Parts: sequence; C-alpha cells; structure tokens
Amino acid sequence: MIGPDPNKKFPLEHYDRLCFLKNIITNPNIIVGDFTYYDDFENVENFEKNVKYHFDFIGDKLIIGKFCMIASDVKFIMNGANHLTQAVSTYPFAIFGNGWEKAMEGKTYPQKGDLEIGNDVWIGFNATIMGGVKIGDGSIIASNSTVVKDVAPYSIVGGNPAQEIKKRFSDDKIKKLLDLRWWDWDIEKITRNVQNLTDSDFDKMEL
Repeated sequence: MIGPDPNKKFPLEHYDRLCFLKNIITNPNIIVGDFTYYDDFENVENFEKNVKYHFDFIGDKLIIGKFCMIASDVKFIMNGANHLTQAVSTYPFAIFGNGWEKAMEGKTYPQKGDLEIGNDVWIGFNATIMGGVKIGDGSIIASNSTVVKDVAPYSIVGGNPAQEIKKRFSDDKIKKLLDLRWWDWDIEKITRNVQNLTDSDFDKMEL
C-alpha cells in the first residue's frame, strides 16, 4: 500500500460526507491541494456555497494547501463582501443603477487579495475566514472562530476576532518543520513516515 488515492472523491468506504476536496471543486478560482479533506454534516457539495461573495468579475482566489482538514460549516468571506469604509456612506449605490450607476466612477472597492490557507492546517467547525487572510502551515483554527488577520505557522488561534492562543512548538522546531515541508514528499516517503508524522519525536523523521 502506498496511501489513499488523492483523486478519489470519497476516500472512506461507504461514507459520502467526507471528501478529498479538490475532486468536488468546480470554480477555477478555488485551488486545493492533494489530500485536503472536507467533512460536512449534510452534503459535501455545500463547500462552494460556503465560499461567500466570490464573484468572477473580482478574480480573487481561495487557495488551500495539501493535507488540510476542514470541518463542516467553515465559511470563507471573499473580497466581494467589501464596501467603502472611508466614504461618507458604505452603501453600494452603483449596483442598483437607475441613475446611481456613476456612484463608483473613479473609485474601487477595497481589495485584500487572495485568501490563502497553508498546508496541514486544521480548521474547526463553523470557523469563518475573512478575505485576504493568510494562514500559515501547520496552524489550528478553533471552532467558531472568526479569523480577520494573518495566522503564523504552527500556531493555534481562537475567538472572535481570533487571537493567538499558543504556538504548537518551539521556534526551533517550527523552523525545522517549515524546512522539512513533509507535505511535498512523494507518497511513498510519506507512507514510510506515517508513524513518525503522528509522533512527537522529531528526530525519528526519515530525511
């Protein structure tokens, strides 16, 4: 055995509420790495419904790395949700036309860039990730959190707005893991190391 097939939609036999996410995505502006899974209480097709305000004409991307774990009801709020915040009014007059079309001439709505999730990131139930946020490799997002700013690699965050609770490891170990980039190994090497990847002894890792 050399591990599960990353191109299989439902990797667990007789269970269709957990999928390898890249195999159900239809939007070209959602990019997902191998082995990232999504678990949904009802239907995995709900995932794209939970990517909110993701309009083609804006062009922003949701980019999710490899080996991520995404729980049910996680929501991603994309740039299409943004309104003017420095103007007298935040109201989107222009979209209603009928004489209001010119309201945005010479102006643009705020853009915060792509929303990027690293590798080996665990996002708990009902978390919300805001547009433009970058979540580092190995991070954990607690259930019901609202993430409004970047998350450092291998940190645990929670709350609304989410705050860092603690680092998962020492700075030296985090650097070692970021250099190791085990998620980029070939599947044979990952398979040989699965016991080491679930151990806390970093020195056991096959290099």
